Amino acid sequence: MSKQSKRIEALVYHAKPTPGKIKVVPTKKYASQRDLSLAYSPGVAEPCLEIEKHVDNVYKYTAKGNLVAVISNGTAVLGLGNIGPEASKPVMEGKGLLFKIFADIDVFDIEVDTEDIDAFIETVKNIAPTFGGINLEDIKAPEAFEIERRLKEELDIPVMHDDQHGTAIISAAALLNALELAEKSIEDVKIVVSGAGAAAVSCTRLYKAFGAKSENIVMLDSKGVIRKDRDNLTTQKAEFATDREIETLDEAMTNADVFIGLSMADIVTPAMLKSMSKNPIVFAMANPNPEIDYKLAVDTRDDIIMATGRSDHPNQVNNVLGFPFIFRGALDVRATKINEAMKMAAVKALSQLAKEPVPEQVNIAYGETRLTFGKEYIIPKPFDPRLIAEVPPAVAKAAIESGVAKEPIEDWRKYKDTLLERLGSDNKLVRLLIGRARTNPKHVVFAEADQLDVLKAAQIVYEDDIAHPILLGRKDTILKLMEEIDFDANVPIIDPKSDEELERKNEYAQAYWKKHKRQGVTVYSAEQKMRERNFFAAMMVNEGDADALVTGYSRSYPTVVKPMLELIGMADGVSRVATTNVMMTQRGPMFLSDTSINIDPSAKDLARIARMTSNVTRMFGIEPVTAMISYSNFGSSENPRAEKVKEAVEYLHKIYPDMIVDGELQTDFALNAKMLQDIFPFSKLAGRKVNTLIFPNLDAANITYKLLKELNKADSIGPIMMGMRKPVHILQLGASVDEIVNMTAIAVIDAQEREKRQHK
Repeated sequence: MSKQSKRIEALVYHAKPTPGKIKVVPTKKYASQRDLSLAYSPGVAEPCLEIEKHVDNVYKYTAKGNLVAVISNGTAVLGLGNIGPEASKPVMEGKGLLFKIFADIDVFDIEVDTEDIDAFIETVKNIAPTFGGINLEDIKAPEAFEIERRLKEELDIPVMHDDQHGTAIISAAALLNALELAEKSIEDVKIVVSGAGAAAVSCTRLYKAFGAKSENIVMLDSKGVIRKDRDNLTTQKAEFATDREIETLDEAMTNADVFIGLSMADIVTPAMLKSMSKNPIVFAMANPNPEIDYKLAVDTRDDIIMATGRSDHPNQVNNVLGFPFIFRGALDVRATKINEAMKMAAVKALSQLAKEPVPEQVNIAYGETRLTFGKEYIIPKPFDPRLIAEVPPAVAKAAIESGVAKEPIEDWRKYKDTLLERLGSDNKLVRLLIGRARTNPKHVVFAEADQLDVLKAAQIVYEDDIAHPILLGRKDTILKLMEEIDFDANVPIIDPKSDEELERKNEYAQAYWKKHKRQGVTVYSAEQKMRERNFFAAMMVNEGDADALVTGYSRSYPTVVKPMLELIGMADGVSRVATTNVMMTQRGPMFLSDTSINIDPSAKDLARIARMTSNVTRMFGIEPVTAMISYSNFGSSENPRAEKVKEAVEYLHKIYPDMIVDGELQTDFALNAKMLQDIFPFSKLAGRKVNTLIFPNLDAANITYKLLKELNKADSIGPIMMGMRKPVHILQLGASVDEIVNMTAIAVIDAQEREKRQHK
């Protein structure tokens, strides 16, 4: 994609279908006049009076306790500089989005039109009663230091300038672990800091809090080494000035143990790396391009421990590991500030988490066999679900112990459970899915590439390195559409009806005929079928010319399934294929089966569908907890339709006793853990959160998933084909671009899994 196309895509993303990235959503009922009279006049007067009596009641009756202001004046936005408050708003909304999806914290973004320190501080102080915390963002140095200092002194709610402290906290955790691996002490190591802005100053202060010695630190700005004999140093730079007789980065790096880069790309040379001490630690965190290229650095020194700010290399120093969880912990104990003890607690929690066994879900997301503490894993991954259960409690405990918490937590187990519940409200699974596909992209054939939405999806998976697309369809149409959407890539385009594909088409026809010649297939009929794109695409997968297939966008599901079953067939040991849909609901991912194929499965078919669905659930790194759904609860009806579900459960309990499955159950009992525990405490599902629903027939499954999709706007991945011999996945008629992209990622992961099994 060209620079212009990326620009247009970014603009459309922010403009459509609704401008911006965040919105306000009511949390109370508002359907009736009674509801409205409670929400506003006259009922609203009662909480107002309670707050007037005791101002702390504002946390009881309003959203203040979970509301953070992301505030900027637009003077240091990303790498764009001083672009003004209005131009900074997309970044502030983006920060709000990250707060919500990682820690379930609500945000109002506030853009303040002043560069005057006093005016900015006064504005923030005047609006502070609205918020439970203040996140300062993209304010230029040195003003940022003074603004944060004064607001922390003058307000009684948590205030943090993330540009300063976010990078400091994450990099400090990484540094502690890197030093442990290098068998070095923070009190003894020589540290070079390239950069003297807000982040560099805050990082260095935090390293000192953990024991780094001033005499062992050299800081550089654009003029070189910051020395004590230099004129006109700011207060912050003077704090780190050295009296060593050195001027350049080259000199500073000699025999250094640690390099911290918060400056600009490509300023560190291989010669500088070679001059460093044994087991050097290099954090090149300039974005998007680090101070030295990752591959160049690791090729230069095989004993290096390297981190960057990039997601495509190990050890990403990413602020999202910090600020959502730090504010979560601070808000949950109503801390009056974020102090050094709380920041240091976050550092220690992150540091320790990297040493713990990594959940399979994280390994799967990053395409790793087993992530373990070491040179390429010194800091947790951003998608690690344990972050919210480990960092906020550490921060909250530090707030309590340091005396800044107004509402201490007593039941820590219950608090952790509450934190984990917050994870169910976003689409982390989709991000994990895409991330895993990108670790080992496969060749995926798109059988309907002359459809615009299919081609758009192929462009996304190509540019995001999710898959290597092979485009099937009329070549002239595809090329014209590619030009329209600025899809400028050298990808295979195949028209099965063209003369240039005649040789391959005949080869496929021969292979198909040899397999089906005793089933009424002639050579001529085989050749005619190979003109059909779905037959041709299926043979590409069969013959190893593609790893996976995605089709079905422009045709009804049954008409596409039939040739796939005929050409690809079922996997060994499978007697019936089925499909599952993953629904992204507020309670987390839900797997629904069978949504597309089996009209009225038998008891044994239901059991097989449940087993196959469990395998797919595990493919996503989730332990399946399965409810077999009916209109009946545990034998309350003797109707054959309920009895077959009961028989399926009995079969599963007998053959697979370790499988967490039960039923027959009504849907509300399956999803309401308390109701199930109270009424049916004997159930295998009692006390568990169900994430997989197996329906008694196609009517129930298909209707349910489409209701969820349309009424609740729940994103769907699927239908995912289960039981096929090869990675073949069929879209619903008219699937959206996002749905096609997600299905492609599924196809890639399916191919990855099969490849792993072959190599075992």
